Amino acid sequence: MTRKVLVIGLGLIGGSIALALQKAPDTKIIGYDMDETTREHAKTLNIVHDIVTNPQDVAAEVDIIIFGTPVNATLEWMEQLKTWPLKNKVIVTDTGSTKKMIMQKAGELRELGITFIGGHPMAGSHKSGVLAAKAHLFENAYYMLTPLAGEEIINMAQLESLLKFTHAKVVSVSAREHDHMTAVVSHFPHVIAASLVHQLGGENGEYPMTRSLAAGGFRDVTRIASSNPILWRDITLQNRDELVAQLEGWQSEMNRVKELLLNGSSADIENYFAIAKELRDELPISAGAMFTSFDLYVDVPDYPGVISEVTGLLADEKISITNLRIVESREDVFGILVISLQSESDRERAAACIQQRAKFETYIS
Repeated sequence: MTRKVLVIGLGLIGGSIALALQKAPDTKIIGYDMDETTREHAKTLNIVHDIVTNPQDVAAEVDIIIFGTPVNATLEWMEQLKTWPLKNKVIVTDTGSTKKMIMQKAGELRELGITFIGGHPMAGSHKSGVLAAKAHLFENAYYMLTPLAGEEIINMAQLESLLKFTHAKVVSVSAREHDHMTAVVSHFPHVIAASLVHQLGGENGEYPMTRSLAAGGFRDVTRIASSNPILWRDITLQNRDELVAQLEGWQSEMNRVKELLLNGSSADIENYFAIAKELRDELPISAGAMFTSFDLYVDVPDYPGVISEVTGLLADEKISITNLRIVESREDVFGILVISLQSESDRERAAACIQQRAKFETYIS
């Protein structure tokens, strides 16, 4: 019997899930998006097997419903779901980046006999929309599930058996644990990055040249401040309590730093940076909560044509490059070519190719 999966919302995440799940045997992927052009692209590019113009028309036929929509939109869809004709044992899930509000609404669905298991694939891209969808987007990333307490094991097993075709690391946590952890490693860093950019903006009056110097390291540290402001408005509002707790902890840490700057010895200050370096160096290179672009750093010599030489080597190996830039103005790095690649395996292949054929040193930051 063919398993039918309905994906509502065919942007980067929903489209990538649809592509990945096509690898599951005896599974038909049906897609819906509010945008007609997106639906047309999804059908033309075979992102899904079939497209519908009204998801309610097929609701009674599908075994699994996946909302690839922003949290606020998902909450609206979940409300509509209460009146839909659904299959007796349908499993519903989402991909939202905050879970508290979603799982509160899931409790209402449970009272109606509808199984909802929260989900959040922790991967992304520098591009958005269905045209950026990739079947391998979630490979080796964490895919977090947030079931309601007492969720039946068989329902979890059925969802996990499908999601394994994303090649993500599927783990289960509570909604509270999810929102706390993502606040620490994803949501709050966005707030910090935005605040650093605001602080730079305040320099324009008295020290206007500061902005011209804010390349390299500053751009690296604040890259995530370029994210969609509407998306981060919603995430901030949805995870406000956790963010406030993180901010209070950050303010305490900054007070410690202030005391260190005022009264710390040279050994104390060096130790502060040494501990930070040690902790940072122990962090995983990929598969975290924030978007990883699989960057490879190449120490290139300064001679004409060196960049085309490197890109030519990768072209020979049929390795796709998603972005390319030179880092020149960091205090600790000079003349570094940063190559962004699509996957961890591409990065490994690129490093081996460049080291063996060009003899240039490569590393991962």
